Amino acid sequence: MEELLAKATQGVDMDAPDAFLHIFINLMAMIPWAALFWWNLAFAAVGALLGWWRGKLLAGVIWALVLGPIGWIVVLLTPKSAKPPPLPRP
Repeated sequence: MEELLAKATQGVDMDAPDAFLHIFINLMAMIPWAALFWWNLAFAAVGALLGWWRGKLLAGVIWALVLGPIGWIVVLLTPKSAKPPPLPRP
């Protein structure tokens, strides 16, 4: 924890009025954004597949993007979409 605090406060004057902003920028620089992007894309792809299987493609993608793998469970627990019966032919 002390290493993280040292990295976050590196080069920050704690008496400066914008110290919070500099600490925030340092913390955001430590986040692996590329890995998060690819994981989120994989979650969305699986959510799309599950949503397509359950008849709710858009809901599957949205739940997967918002909740990740927990969104998959939400999609699987919702009932399949019911399609209306076909119209009788005259």
